[in-house]
Amino acid sequence: MIIGITGGIASGKSTVSQYLKEKGFFVVDADQLSRDALTVDKSCIQQVHQLFDCMDGSGNIDRAKLGTIIFNDKKAQAQLEGIVHPYVINKMKEAIENSKEEWLFLDIPLLYEAGLEYLCDRILVVYVDEQVQLERLRKRNALSIAEAKARIDSQMPLTEKKQKANYIIDNNGSYENLIKQADQFIRELKKGDISWENY
Repeated sequence: MIIGITGGIASGKSTVSQYLKEKGFFVVDADQLSRDALTVDKSCIQQVHQLFDCMDGSGNIDRAKLGTIIFNDKKAQAQLEGIVHPYVINKMKEAIENSKEEWLFLDIPLLYEAGLEYLCDRILVVYVDEQVQLERLRKRNALSIAEAKARIDSQMPLTEKKQKANYIIDNNGSYENLIKQADQFIRELKKGDISWENY
């Protein structure tokens, strides 16, 4: 079974993914693949450099400079995604084809935004209320309210993702509560009596 994991910025998705890895599950991380595209794939690196002229003195992509370019420019963001997304999707498809795991997890932050539901049999969403999300993001990244809100607003609302989900982990509480829910998910998954909603 291919299970997609998604959420929103500062929702706790990465914490759940990391916990699943620690419990022995195989997780394909789309963020790591995106970083690979900009650090190891020569074709992607060349295309990004030609478009954005963002190399540093060592001949590597300056991620801070690139981030500044694309963050406030939707056209530039779409151009970057047009380069990086095909690489990421191909690598995920390779992982799916080569996997012999009973459960394979795809950690994809923009799963719905990028229309990648078709890769998954089921989708787990890590949910948090917007106000909690805003406060956690501000604290984590030392952002102003406006900066944090702009980053949250650049993604599909978590309320919408929650409605589309087959399984929801609610992260409005403590870290301990998040792990408790992750453990419950794992137990249900292994027993085969998990309740997949909206499917």
